Amino acid sequence: MSVQTALPPEIAAWFEGRGWRVRRHQSEMLEASDAGQHALLVADTGAGKTLAGFLPTLADFAPSRLADAPVPDGLHTLYVSPLKALAHDVQRNLMAPIEEIGLPIRVETRSGDTPSDRKARQRARPPHVLLTTPESLSLLLSYPEAGQLFSTLKRVVIDEVHAFATGKRGDLLALCLARLQTIAPDMRRAALSATVADPDEYRAWLAPWGEIDLVTQVEGEPGAEPEVSILLPLEERVPWSGHAAAWAIPQLYEQIKAHRTTLVFTNTRFLAEYLFQLLWDANEDKLPVGIHHGSLSKEARRKVEGAMARGELRALVCTASLDLGVDWGDIDLVVQMGAPKGSSRLLQRIGRANHRLDQPSKALLVPGNRFEFLEAMAAADAVHEGQRDGEDFRPGGLDVLAQHVMGCACAGPFREDELLAEIRSSLAYAWVDAERFARVLDFVATGGYALRAYDRFRRIVRDKDGVWRLTHPERAHRHRMNAGIIVDAEMLDVRFKNGKSLGRVEENFGASLKPGDTFRFAGMDLEVEAIRDLELIVRAAKKSATIPSYMGARMPLTTHMGERVRAMLADRAGWGRFPDDVREWLEVQDWRSHLPAPGRLLVESFPHQKLEYTTYYTFEGWNANQSLGMLITRRMEDRGLGPLGFVANDYALAVWGLKPVDDPAALLSPDILTHEFVDWVQQSYLLRRAFREVAVISGLVERQHPGKKKTGRQVTFSTDLIYDVLRKYEPDHLLIEAAWADARARMTDVARVADVLDRAAREVDHVRLERISPLSVPVLSMIGRESLPAGMADDMLLEEAEGLAAAAMRPDPVEEEREETG
Repeated sequence: MSVQTALPPEIAAWFEGRGWRVRRHQSEMLEASDAGQHALLVADTGAGKTLAGFLPTLADFAPSRLADAPVPDGLHTLYVSPLKALAHDVQRNLMAPIEEIGLPIRVETRSGDTPSDRKARQRARPPHVLLTTPESLSLLLSYPEAGQLFSTLKRVVIDEVHAFATGKRGDLLALCLARLQTIAPDMRRAALSATVADPDEYRAWLAPWGEIDLVTQVEGEPGAEPEVSILLPLEERVPWSGHAAAWAIPQLYEQIKAHRTTLVFTNTRFLAEYLFQLLWDANEDKLPVGIHHGSLSKEARRKVEGAMARGELRALVCTASLDLGVDWGDIDLVVQMGAPKGSSRLLQRIGRANHRLDQPSKALLVPGNRFEFLEAMAAADAVHEGQRDGEDFRPGGLDVLAQHVMGCACAGPFREDELLAEIRSSLAYAWVDAERFARVLDFVATGGYALRAYDRFRRIVRDKDGVWRLTHPERAHRHRMNAGIIVDAEMLDVRFKNGKSLGRVEENFGASLKPGDTFRFAGMDLEVEAIRDLELIVRAAKKSATIPSYMGARMPLTTHMGERVRAMLADRAGWGRFPDDVREWLEVQDWRSHLPAPGRLLVESFPHQKLEYTTYYTFEGWNANQSLGMLITRRMEDRGLGPLGFVANDYALAVWGLKPVDDPAALLSPDILTHEFVDWVQQSYLLRRAFREVAVISGLVERQHPGKKKTGRQVTFSTDLIYDVLRKYEPDHLLIEAAWADARARMTDVARVADVLDRAAREVDHVRLERISPLSVPVLSMIGRESLPAGMADDMLLEEAEGLAAAAMRPDPVEEEREETG
């Protein structure tokens, strides 16, 4: 079908009036809809994706298509995005063609911030287009009038699908799509993204029953290639260690002065605050510079967003809170401080500049250390080649399924076999069989075997006709008060038994500890006594700390990026692109030891400061390396090797102890995931923390009651009590199973640990050295510096690294032994 016959003339005239042409991908989205196909659009930022997604909706309301037919009544199109702010931005942009063409379309948004009277009116008299989030859509489906409300639905448009499809919010949305398809069988699904790594995986996720042939893949017109460059020190060397890239502040300030508006991305809120302060100190011209991250109040974020929209800021320091930002066309430079950690994330951030398809976006990468330089090079190459990466899909969560089942019961009675068939039409839950579903229903009905004596866990019941319904109408109100997927991470107070507070650590770190573990914090070596509620009770340790502590959530290095850096190290012919000091670093490493090679695991052992060190170059990201450190030190303890501590970064794990590791392959046998891993998860607080999240999501524990809201401490107290009961009396409980799945997949990155073990099983390059190697300097310089604030840590890291580098880079001949084990 040609564009001329597919596009209504009044819409074509609107494009012409703006001096625009209809892009090929926009017309193909309309053609797919006219053909009754679902569609996945993958197009660069600035390519008019949102307009392409809504074009079939605009066409359905065009007078030339309606002819003499009445304007469609009821809800026609749902737009689902991961951010409330994105929905409001889309509403503003969508109103332009609607008002200028004169289309009879009513558009409204719905989120947690929408007033209750408007929510009630939307259910009684819905708009033609409703812009919402997965959570708000799930709540809408829980009302008895949902069947009537959605019966007229023709289209669902899912924006930024890559941002949530692979997580629990994606699970919830997949279940909602299955329910909507049952209510409105002719409904068509469209998903939009700029950074999908494997389109077929997303087509399968989007399609009913995973039948990808039902989903047309639409490729966006290619835009101007981004201009990506790497900022290097003018006179000094690329730093050995550190993450803040504070060395670049003077050069960064000059870049800000030379551009209209600069967006400065950091990977953590701590770095955002630190770099914002450094920029402010360097701001001699008193340029308007702002900061934006998720820990700021909503009012503060809205104020900054408003200033950006009005063009009042010259620079904005931000975090992932603006990865999916609203469209600000005046941004002409995007800066990434530190490594981007993935090509898709970098593409997403680059797309915030210009936001015009025909003009190149300009990006500057600022590495904090030498490994980050290599990573920046790898990311720039991936962007140039159009290579994207992302998170893998995994089976849908049972806690999300339990929440959805309760929502369905709130909407009205249901039959078990019919609801199971509907749920299994979503690929995320195609694995759920009748037996598993019966367990889910039993959990929602009674809380499970160990809890069935308590009335408060009885939410649904099956009547004599085999139909499931609510035990009491009041259950629906309580469900809607508590339903949701996002469970805020808590901070733990680190305290001595006498009550003296030492500060706070993030719960994901505290949960990895068990009584007796030692860690360094606030300049002290501490031993864990217990974790109670949200307190980490400690005492002064009698020995040096074993486990490093970290402040701030970390973005994971993607597998794709790790592989690229490893390949770059092995490609000696390509080193000519590197600065002299980076090339010299690799050349001395190559001469004195080995370099990591694709498909192999490099392990180095050497004495240092009267202890024995072993460094494992995994390139699997900090989370996987931290988990591997926990497991290896446990195994070393069992084998009498006297481990004293470890430290990890994205690229390597360094472990030290009293005795040398002669056979690292034996420490990396696959059974470490069945023995030490299970012991670690059960003895630490990892499983307990995972249980709290699944208990809240599944509805077993309620965060809110009429007139009051539980504190994080109260929720934790409730879930800990239930966890202890289930571990003792029903260890195979549905939520214990769900908690284990979370502990494996998200908290410990066990799949990437398994990748290291697979490589170790094939080939370990074990090199014995007389002293520290050049490649190990960045990770060893972090010892004892992990829990310091960003600025102080970076200064101390640089000092430590210079001392280590002097020994590592000394090229005098030494007797070294190389051993390769397969």
